[in-house]
Amino acid sequence: MELVPIMKTVIVTGATSGIGLAVCKELLRNDCDVIGIGHSKKNCDAAFLELSDEFPDKKVRFFFGDLMQQSEVKRLASVVCNYLDEFCNGGLDAFISNAGCVRSWYSTSEDGYEQQFAINHLAGFLLAHYLLPYLVKSHGRLLITSSDSHKNMKMHWKDIMYKKRYHPLMAYKQSKLCNMLFAYAINERFLKDHVRAYGIDPGLVKTEIGFKQTGSLARIVWAFRLKKAVDPSVPAKTYAWLCIQEPQPQALYYYLCNEKAFSDQVNHENAERLFQISETLCGIHFGEG
Repeated sequence: MELVPIMKTVIVTGATSGIGLAVCKELLRNDCDVIGIGHSKKNCDAAFLELSDEFPDKKVRFFFGDLMQQSEVKRLASVVCNYLDEFCNGGLDAFISNAGCVRSWYSTSEDGYEQQFAINHLAGFLLAHYLLPYLVKSHGRLLITSSDSHKNMKMHWKDIMYKKRYHPLMAYKQSKLCNMLFAYAINERFLKDHVRAYGIDPGLVKTEIGFKQTGSLARIVWAFRLKKAVDPSVPAKTYAWLCIQEPQPQALYYYLCNEKAFSDQVNHENAERLFQISETLCGIHFGEG
């Protein structure tokens, strides 16, 4: 009897451009069902049409929401969870938390949280809380877009959102350290439930992130760096590999499908401290989705 491969269902945030869109394409090439999440209906419609034209026989669905705002994350989570219940048998094989931003100046979400911290860390943290039961059911995986910039960085515990002396680069690097600490904490807390988390270093990639709501200096620097950047399709292979590889890869941090060393600041003490702070800021308790 011929064995029928099991389709994997994967959610990708920041899915309408850059790394996220390239990841969707790579997942579809590997016969995954893709649920993309983007910032606006316009962007989602455009991405859906592009993917549908390129992969007419594959299953792809898009939902939109401003992940900067926790009210939107909660609304979006309700819609996505209903979809998983109705069309995916209440399971989810992987959640890729990829949405992110760069800011040149101090600005806050409607919840009063510094925007890089809000979307680069808290948005994925809060959405993962609601998706956790679905990941548990499928023995799923949580993939988080981090960066090697998390290295040589310590948590700014006394002023975690840099309210007093805002430094955009430090705020960004700290958010990438938060990504690694979140993945570390998930593995400590939920490995018994067969849920595994990974931090991913995509490397220097040709995306528009450095041009969105940034100052002129940041745009000049980003334009210069793009000359040495790779196409998003390059890191996309690592995300897809981590989603479909069996058995589950065992390391925490990956680059180009290979295990990579991470900062010694990624440890139990820091992970637990950040986890508890994040629960408080989101008004949730993990395990009670």
